[in-house]
Amino acid sequence: MRICMMEGPAGLMPEGANWEGIADRIHELAPDLLVTNEMPFGPWLAALPSYDAALAAESVRIHEAGLAALAALNVPAIVSSRPVFAGDRLANEAFALQGGRYAALHHKQYFPQEPGFFEAAWFHSAREGFEVADVGGIRVGVLLCTELMFNERARRYGRDGAELIVVPRASGASSGRWLTAGAMAALVSGCYVVSSNRAGRTAEGQVFGGMAFAFQPGGEPLAQSTDTESIVAFDVDPVRARAQQALYPCYVKE
Repeated sequence: MRICMMEGPAGLMPEGANWEGIADRIHELAPDLLVTNEMPFGPWLAALPSYDAALAAESVRIHEAGLAALAALNVPAIVSSRPVFAGDRLANEAFALQGGRYAALHHKQYFPQEPGFFEAAWFHSAREGFEVADVGGIRVGVLLCTELMFNERARRYGRDGAELIVVPRASGASSGRWLTAGAMAALVSGCYVVSSNRAGRTAEGQVFGGMAFAFQPGGEPLAQSTDTESIVAFDVDPVRARAQQALYPCYVKE
């Protein structure tokens, strides 16, 4: 299976020259599965400390347009996330697109609340659980950004039969802790771990760190974006994940 991961430019819109350039590169790489960054389109809502209903509605609208743009890529399977209405706030919903068909996969449940990332003010979960789903012929679990920091979730995905953990991110300039978390998630789960991130500086000065990365089921580095290659493709083999899950430390019983 060929997977594509990316650095999504801050403020990306699902139309125009910037998006068309990204779409062209994805077509060239011809992946079986595309992993985008977390809520890839439009402004980053959680930069603001208080929920704003009008801005929330606009982000929902932009991401609905984004669904059509993603579907038009004609990639067999895509995993991304988007804001959806959920009572008095939003939910951050991870989803899969396969053949134009939409399937909700997961709602983010762990939210930071600090400058630049006031997510608890904007989001809550309207769907419990961390469930494995078949996406494009591979068993997938989703951890949305901050959720990667909690190894018990990655380990449980491996125990529940996942072969790939997908991590859409919108994280800041520091990358070291994210690489550590990604490697540990792969090590404890026996899964491939693939993460795309938002990249660049907003007009208000907030910096997103980019650096998409992938780890092999044993925790070894597999691929990473660079200053010259912001969209990267590589091959994975679900059989390797299943074999790794029979080895230390994955086989150790709780």
